[in-house]
Amino acid sequence: MAVYARVEVRGFSRHQIAGLVILFLALFVATAVSYVDRAFAVFWLFGLAFGMALQRSRFCFASAFRDLFLLQQGRVMRAILAGMAVATLGFALVMSNMVPNPALGILPPDAHAVPLGWHLVVGGVLFGMGMVLAGGCVSGSLYRMGEGYVASWVAMSGILVGLWGASRTWNWWWQIHISKQPVVWLPRYLGYGGAVGLTLLALGALYLLVLWWEARSGIVFPEQSMPIGGLTFDERLRELYHAIFIRAWPVTLAGLGLGALNVFEYAYRHPWGVTGELARWANALAGLVGLSAGPLLGVDQIAGCSLAAESGLLTHGLMLDIGLIVGSLLAAVLAGEFKIRLPAHRRRYVQSLGGGILMGYGAGIAVGCTIGAFFSAIPSLALNGWVFGGSLAVGAFLGVQIIRRLM
Repeated sequence: MAVYARVEVRGFSRHQIAGLVILFLALFVATAVSYVDRAFAVFWLFGLAFGMALQRSRFCFASAFRDLFLLQQGRVMRAILAGMAVATLGFALVMSNMVPNPALGILPPDAHAVPLGWHLVVGGVLFGMGMVLAGGCVSGSLYRMGEGYVASWVAMSGILVGLWGASRTWNWWWQIHISKQPVVWLPRYLGYGGAVGLTLLALGALYLLVLWWEARSGIVFPEQSMPIGGLTFDERLRELYHAIFIRAWPVTLAGLGLGALNVFEYAYRHPWGVTGELARWANALAGLVGLSAGPLLGVDQIAGCSLAAESGLLTHGLMLDIGLIVGSLLAAVLAGEFKIRLPAHRRRYVQSLGGGILMGYGAGIAVGCTIGAFFSAIPSLALNGWVFGGSLAVGAFLGVQIIRRLM
């Protein structure tokens, strides 16, 4: 009781103290891993930033697609489109430095341009259905794990199972189909100016289409605004603190920020992606019981979130994915939102696990999830991102119909 009193006198609540402890430990990890490889610390910090942005804005690709069909509400989808527009401009600058003459047929290193084929359609539909059933995409599951959602931990278990299943069948997909498909990178045919212009035009058209779709419903979801005027300096500081750490961030601002972070990550090493590392975890766990997928054909020829991840105990992907969970945990604790949340109905465990399996398998054969195969692929000026995105929409629509029947 005495300790709690001292805390109150100093102006700190218990969740603020806990948040500061988590922040200190996170910075300690960044410092420790930097002695091994500076890049580990950089990707850890990227993960923290992505996790905080996702958690504070409730930014989830699953809700973006689901809400379009279930509620005719497109705030998150519009934020995604805005973020991809920012990333498109930034990626074009990065890639133009790597490959000044795109007509030569050389792909920029690590751009999320992958073979274009039916595997993207199958993977996108399965992923779209899975993320609606599970209640979150892969990145959404990761950040909700940091908030204490038990269903998201169950969904992640399913994702790992699905990725393992994709690894077990990858060689069949590669031999029968993927190895025979072309990579369609738009600058090769249109130049950087034409590819960027066409991509921005398509994103703008989709933005207007979402606005029209929302207008049909007649429902208005106003953005939160920060009060201004008539505040003292101390009150302004307190208001700024609440705007950053307590209140939800405007989702459009978060989308723009995530797009910018993606550009920074690509400028440093490679675009944002999360499932490649998760596939490594899945195969490592399967190997413990003698069920490892073994050598995978052609994965060394594919960029993006391929099933062939980095080797070693510490990897860039590990720092990024774990950092995302910790960043979400930090944001949730500082806002007083962290809580162990159990599903209200037992069927949610089944939905989360089954949806996770569909997501994992779909992401495995499509070489990425809503992050790598969509949010990073379209700004990479690759046609595969559009095919996967359209297939996601179809899968999400089917998932909504299933959810309606289960309600």
